[in-house]
Amino acid sequence: MTAAQRRRACSYADRVNPDAGPADLTALALRAAAGDVDALDRFVRATHDQVRRFIAYQAHPRHADDLTQETFARAIAALPTFQGRSHARTWLFSIAKNVVTDSQRVAARRRTVPHPAPDRLGPARSDVTTTVLDHLLAGLPAEQRDALVLTRVLGFGYDEAAEVLGCATGTIRSRVARARTALRAERRGRSAG
Repeated sequence: MTAAQRRRACSYADRVNPDAGPADLTALALRAAAGDVDALDRFVRATHDQVRRFIAYQAHPRHADDLTQETFARAIAALPTFQGRSHARTWLFSIAKNVVTDSQRVAARRRTVPHPAPDRLGPARSDVTTTVLDHLLAGLPAEQRDALVLTRVLGFGYDEAAEVLGCATGTIRSRVARARTALRAERRGRSAG
């Protein structure tokens, strides 16, 4: 990163609020990559809850804290190479997805596959509606659930979700559409039954 890029990132990141958007988070990550410890702290605080929530949908909630910690450990180790070519949030969630995938591979080798259908996301999500939603999402194929959670629960754009999941934007759109159709059918089946 050039000195001019660092100055731009530093001046822009000074205006970051706790509900930072992708560009703000990228500025924080660039500052953190340049060695700014405060920017690193702000980056982690701004992204931690969403990363944990995403991971809880991917793996059993019992493992979410450990996998979130592993995600941030990998991200911090990789920060010096982060150049801002993509949004930092996209970069971070790609790391989270890889951490979950790696943990599932290790678990499969041990013949102890993690529970594929989390029943909750953590202490802040305990109402009946959320439990029903979690149950419905758990019934979706993983690629549809991933696309739906990123775009509809965590607010990622289709392009950003496609980058995180390593597929085309059109694929994300179709996965979300299929997931929504499946959820509507499931809901109708529950209402009728």
